[in-house]
Amino acid sequence: MGHHLPGMIRAYGDRALFQRFKTRFVIAPLALLAVCIWSSVYNIQAVQLVALAWGIWHGMMQTYGFCRIYDAKASAKGSARARIDLALCFAWFLAAVLLSPMRFRSSLDLYYDSGGPVIPPGVVISGRSAILFVLAGVTAVFLWRQWKDWRQANVVSPVKITLLVSSIAFWWYCNNGVQNILVGIALFEVFHDVQYLAIVWIYNRSRVERDESIRGFMRFVFRRSGSLIGVYVGLVFAYGSIALTASGTQIESIKYVLIGIVTASALLHFYYDGFIWKVRETQTRAMLGIDGSGVSTLPAPRSWPSWLRHGLRWAALIIPVGALCAAQLGGRVVPALERTQKVAEVLPQDAQAQLDYGKALHKAGRVQEAIAKYEFALTKRPTLAEAEFYLGRAWSELGDFDRALEHYERSFQLDPKNGKCESNLADMLLATGRETEARARYEHSLSLNSDLQIAHKKLGDILCGVGEYQAAIAHYEAALRIQPDFAEAKQNLSFAKSLTGQ
Repeated sequence: MGHHLPGMIRAYGDRALFQRFKTRFVIAPLALLAVCIWSSVYNIQAVQLVALAWGIWHGMMQTYGFCRIYDAKASAKGSARARIDLALCFAWFLAAVLLSPMRFRSSLDLYYDSGGPVIPPGVVISGRSAILFVLAGVTAVFLWRQWKDWRQANVVSPVKITLLVSSIAFWWYCNNGVQNILVGIALFEVFHDVQYLAIVWIYNRSRVERDESIRGFMRFVFRRSGSLIGVYVGLVFAYGSIALTASGTQIESIKYVLIGIVTASALLHFYYDGFIWKVRETQTRAMLGIDGSGVSTLPAPRSWPSWLRHGLRWAALIIPVGALCAAQLGGRVVPALERTQKVAEVLPQDAQAQLDYGKALHKAGRVQEAIAKYEFALTKRPTLAEAEFYLGRAWSELGDFDRALEHYERSFQLDPKNGKCESNLADMLLATGRETEARARYEHSLSLNSDLQIAHKKLGDILCGVGEYQAAIAHYEAALRIQPDFAEAKQNLSFAKSLTGQ
């Protein structure tokens, strides 16, 4: 979140820019903040879907923007090169998401959670296959164009080629080479943020040096001073800490507001960057040291007034998002069993997709079918601890405690910090009469996760049975603090207190 700040500083610290886009800079934050807080309160997934899609577009367009800068510095001309560069960035960034089982699955899940209608698996599979042909064709045209420019005018920007190769390769690695989707997103965000912070620093410092009308905070931060780079980065970290505050807040109303602010900040960053850094703008070129004659950007359409074009872009976003919000609020979201089935059909070899389908079958009471999916998921990824955990749960529900115990043990070996798994393992030990072992396991599970009310209650029962009433009372009370309506814990607490004369 921190790297949103430099764009905000320019939007609200550059007087000339603010006056030019005053309506946007005033209305957009108020409208987006209201929508994002509302979506946080009602858990509206469509806004998160917009943030995901817009974020991918934003990262791609930053890479494309750098291409335009380096082409301009190499004195390359012609809108044809801009078009093929844009097509190349779009094809490779989109393909990395669509062809990544992990990223595509999470995106499709979010789409269905947002209220999106079911997409026939055949259409999805065909679309994912077609992207390979499009990718090959666009890449071939790009290489041909680079070769033609080099042969005819000896004009090639090696920095641009290096940028494209490094950015696209790292984007693919983050989407396809990293097993944890959150880690992959974080890795590319760092890559993206460092690029962004550097170019904004260069731009604003040049602006302050050349334009005497820049005053106040902008002039203070972006003066030529090495120490001010530390101030700049410190401000970025401070702004980013808002997101950490949101994740650590326990008061629900404040948490909703902070989550809304974080989401609105991202959407405003994507929105503002779409028009305040355009390379075709004379001022942008001047501050980046670009000769205007060398700029090769896509020509701006002039057939309609700018306000109408801008309004149509917002309408193209608001109408489908509004439809998704209405579907989610109206309870017309595709049921979990159906949507996980469709995702599993699209990704038949993906372990997580099969596991998710198995969990939906399990919840629907189709335990034997769920077991088959869990086992298939493990054939594809033997280290999938969650599949072992749900196999343990399934066999325990079917009454086979020994088999359930085996799966819980394997799950805990794969994920030794999972207190819930350790607690369920203790349940199986208790069910098979191994009370002493179960006690040790419950105690260990609570050392890993002290919020397991079931483990507190079961451990309290064991302690009560061996005469350790005060210790049992402490665990019953802990269970009730976590779940005040836990009837069995309340009854057993009264019983334990009666045994101590209370």
